[in-house]
Amino acid sequence: MTDTLLIADKLTAVETAITDYAFSLNTVWVLIAAALVFFMQAGFALVEAGFTRSKNTTNILFKNLMDFVMGTLAFWLIGFGLMFGSKNGFFGGIDLFSQNTYRSDMPDMAFLIFQTVFAATAATIVSGAMAERTKFNAYLMYSAFITMIIYPVSGHWAWGGGWLSQMATPFHDFAGSSVVHMVGGMAALIGASVLGPRIGKYDKNGNAKAIPGHSITLATFGVFVLWIGWFGFNPGSQLAAAGTVNAHAISLIFVTTNIAAAGGALTTMLYIWLKYKKPTLSMTLNGALAGLVAITAGCDAVTPGGALIIGGMAGILVVLSVAFFDKVARIDDPVGAISVHGICGAFGTLMVGFFSTSQGLLYGQGGALLKSQAIGVVSIAGWTIAASTVLFLALKYLNGLRVEKRIEEEGLDIYEHGESAYNM
Repeated sequence: MTDTLLIADKLTAVETAITDYAFSLNTVWVLIAAALVFFMQAGFALVEAGFTRSKNTTNILFKNLMDFVMGTLAFWLIGFGLMFGSKNGFFGGIDLFSQNTYRSDMPDMAFLIFQTVFAATAATIVSGAMAERTKFNAYLMYSAFITMIIYPVSGHWAWGGGWLSQMATPFHDFAGSSVVHMVGGMAALIGASVLGPRIGKYDKNGNAKAIPGHSITLATFGVFVLWIGWFGFNPGSQLAAAGTVNAHAISLIFVTTNIAAAGGALTTMLYIWLKYKKPTLSMTLNGALAGLVAITAGCDAVTPGGALIIGGMAGILVVLSVAFFDKVARIDDPVGAISVHGICGAFGTLMVGFFSTSQGLLYGQGGALLKSQAIGVVSIAGWTIAASTVLFLALKYLNGLRVEKRIEEEGLDIYEHGESAYNM
């Protein structure tokens, strides 16, 4: 009897040790992934600075710093509880300074910081679309509002136990093609529309004129940084690394993420090459980002071949979308954020309904998932557009959204911040 008890005690101790090890490994993985996603802020800053003019570089870099600062505090104060509280299917609860318990498989603080960097990503997407003509103080207010209210509400629907996750066939957005990227892209669409185009973007007949950025080097390096960061963004959303199942899942997500980016870059390059007779690096960079955005929703649910097709189609779509907003809609987006994140985010979310190996149409599983994906895209986009319209119109008429003509012409760096990024 004594031997039996000793064996039972040893087995219990081993089980406890294994559980503790898994808890620690999962936590460390989530924190490493959070650090990678945080590093994406640098990528966005470099891409936006490179695609815009040198006279506004300090302003661009400063906004990318401060949207993370404002987003961190606003999400910690209210946004996290509003997103992950369980009050009802439409929004969570008020949990000031995020003090409640949300997870049993990792520390709540690990989950908080991981979700914080995602919220800040949604906010920073808007910076590029509104670049070179937006008041700095207005941008600070926007950054706080999107991470405090806009992003958490729709995020609750999909990731916080809300109504999209409770449908008969739950909406599937693994890492945020719609929840993060489309939200940022749709907010960018409204912000750029309310703000209006940069001076000199359109001639008197309404024809679009190119306004080249000042450093393709910065933009290229920024895309590499974003590509690296996406290996935290997508695989990190597994929220666990311990065990065979998680190891295989993370490995697949790494591969699908990478292949989609490569597919997007390749098809963009080939399309531009055929259409304009020369391959251009600037648009190919956006092709890589388009592939990354598009695969984010289904990176866990598709094959590498499916990822290549999704990324490749996104690489063509982003070119067509940029041309549409530039020449038809006449919405001035200096970096293509609306197309890369908004349009390709919606597209990638819908593609899960076709390419999911367990529920996709192409695998003979019917259209139930595709229907759920469409409902999710429309509802999240609708909410973001409505809330952003109220926000940006309020900022425009109560605070002022756009800088004065002289400031825009001579550059925001000196007038808004009193310092230049390049002192010659």
